[in-house]
Amino acid sequence: MLKDSSTKLRIDSMLIFSIIMVVIFIFVIVVNAMSKVGAFAMEKDINIEIKEKVLESDFEDVLVAYSDNINYEVTPASPREKISSRAATARRNRGESNNYIPVNEVKISQTMDLNVRTGMSKEDFINLIANCSADTSGFFEENAGIIYDLCEIYSINEIFFCGLISAESGWNIAQNHRNTHNYISLMSGGGLISFSTVEEGLESAAKTLHNNYLTPGGKFYRGSTLEGVRTIFCPVNPGWTSLVYGRMCQII
Repeated sequence: MLKDSSTKLRIDSMLIFSIIMVVIFIFVIVVNAMSKVGAFAMEKDINIEIKEKVLESDFEDVLVAYSDNINYEVTPASPREKISSRAATARRNRGESNNYIPVNEVKISQTMDLNVRTGMSKEDFINLIANCSADTSGFFEENAGIIYDLCEIYSINEIFFCGLISAESGWNIAQNHRNTHNYISLMSGGGLISFSTVEEGLESAAKTLHNNYLTPGGKFYRGSTLEGVRTIFCPVNPGWTSLVYGRMCQII
């Protein structure tokens, strides 16, 4: 009788142990499933919007989603969202604070260093451009956000960048510049280089200025002032410096 009781006790212990292990196994599966979808669903049909993850180091788009019995909609990041994300990263990498100055303290001059930002916030810059009466086409107001972000990425003064675009394309953005999305007259083979989108055209302008004209060692670098840029950018027009600076003064 004692032997039978001992045997039964061992069997009961094994049974309890097995039940515990099964419960743990089920719990692990549930937790793993929750981590994959990012939320636990009590109902079968759930709509989930998943934003694209941008790997800023390589500018590649990577999206990972799990769809076990869940309906989800993928919303890719727009070109402007990607640029905005890169601008935020550039600011963090430079260790810049958010201690912005008010618009009425922003200073410009004809001999200013074009690599130095204005110091105003993005919101203030957008409002400044929105109130610029010279912007007859609305192009600058429409693109103020991306202009600010590109100047953040490439360390370009925002007022200068807008002044240059205006000087080269006009406040109304001439049709040939509008058609090619080429806003600072980048040339190849005697004609304007064509870009596919506004975003591509503006970024190519900012990148070219930064790499070739405003950075020591750049192939067209002659100093980071208006006159230094003019030396190679527009050597046949001695009035180019005054033209660009005049457009800058129309903004602020």
